Parts: sequence; C-alpha cells; structure tokens
Amino acid sequence: MASRDDPGDRRDDRGEASDDHRGEPISDHRRSGRLTIGPRAAAKMAGGPRMTEDRKLLEPTERPAFLNTDPWRALRILSEFVEGFDALATIGPAITIFGSARIGRESPVYEQTREIARRLAREGYAIITGGGPGLMEAANRGAQEGGGMSVGCNIELPHEQDLNEYIDLGVAFRYFFARKTMFVKYADGFVIMPGGFGTMDELFEAVTLIQTGKIEHFPIILVGSAFFGGLLDWIRIRLVGDGMIDPGDLDLVVVTDDPDEVVEIMKRASRRRAEEPRA
Repeated sequence: MASRDDPGDRRDDRGEASDDHRGEPISDHRRSGRLTIGPRAAAKMAGGPRMTEDRKLLEPTERPAFLNTDPWRALRILSEFVEGFDALATIGPAITIFGSARIGRESPVYEQTREIARRLAREGYAIITGGGPGLMEAANRGAQEGGGMSVGCNIELPHEQDLNEYIDLGVAFRYFFARKTMFVKYADGFVIMPGGFGTMDELFEAVTLIQTGKIEHFPIILVGSAFFGGLLDWIRIRLVGDGMIDPGDLDLVVVTDDPDEVVEIMKRASRRRAEEPRA
C-alpha cells in the first residue's frame, strides 16, 4: 500500500483527491468564439500525461496545419454569418444603438442611453447593441425595461468582453465584419451615442452604406450636440470644403440631445417605409 506521502496517491485528510487534480478556476478559462477553454486544454489535446500510450501514438501532437489555412478560415467566417442570420431573422423592427464601452453607470450619458432604448422598446422596436459594458449595457437595460427584445452581438477580444446581464438574445462573433453586418442588416435605424474608435467606425460604416446606396436610407441619429459638434464642423470644413463629399451628404445624419426627437424620427421613418410600394 502506498504511504500517505506517496505521490501516486495524493489525498487529503478526508481521503479526497488533492488540489493537483481539481479543475482550474473559471477565471483562468478563455473563450474562443463559442468555446470555453481551460488553461490545461491545449496540453491535453496535444497528448497529455493521462492519455494511454496507444492514444498518444495515434493523436496528433501539433495543431493540424489545415486549421490555419484560408479555406478553413472562410468556413468559420461563413458559419458566423449563418448563425447570426439564423438568430436575428425573426426579431422584428429593430434599432441599433452604438456607444462607448467605457462610460459607467454614474454618467448622465448612461442614463440618457437607457432612456432612449426604453422609449424605443415601448414603441415596439428591438434594441441591438454590441452586448458589452458601458453604453451597450445601458441600451440593453433600457430595452428590457421597456418590454422589448434586447440583443447583444458580442466580439471576441484579447481582453475578454463578456455579455452584459441585460441581454435576451446574445450572439458571439470572432470577426468584426461579420458582427457589423448584423448591426446593419437587421436595423431600421441607428442611434449613435458618444464613443471611441469603435463607435466612430460603426458610424461611418452606416453613413457610407447609405451614401453609396448599399442599404436603404435609414435614420442615423447622433445624440450629443456638444460631443459630435466638433466632428461635424470638421466634416463641413474639410470634407465638404475640399469637395470630398457633397453638401447634401451631411443630411444623412441628424444631431439631437432630445430622446423624444429620437423616438419621433424613428417612428416617422417606419411610417414612411410602410407606405412606400414594395419593389
């Protein structure tokens, strides 16, 4: 019989296995797309010490090369589009709300975002966000408070961004472009709250698609005249002034500070689309 100190039988005073065989804390796990991966998983998949000798012989010891090829990557991209389309196809009329992940609950902008989402939800709109913290959380929270569908399209980042707690339907994405397609495809309008590079990227993506006729002319509303005023002045002076865009392109966006105006603009646009003949 092995002694108490025998490394082959590590048990505590109650006869239970010691910490050597316990699972890792969940905080040590990593998500990859729809997978949750523990820190020891890679070693086990490559032929860990618990495998039999026969399995070690038959198991590959390195990541298969084909997993890194562009054709395989294309299949993963396709799967993200298919899963996104399948998940969001039946959510009904929806408004996408963009905004900073770094603005906390104590901010007036958080409360403003929450109020706008709540009022839009009461009008029958689903609310789509990036699903993370900050103003995304505020919008999803307002959607639930207004009785509407709260959708979060999350993205895998080097520093994990988890879905906030106010999501009814969450979809995880590995690729930004697949995620942005969902923001645009299922939206009847866009509300842009203050934000950083990601918010600006999403703003100009929506404006470009409408300017070039790739999507219908849905409302794009910038909420925060003080925040967006300098940006619009620069666009007017440099882009319009240098002939890089037409003066009329500025009409593609509306700036307001009033949640009531946001809701009224979206309602008018919905009525107009309902009255237009379908091609």
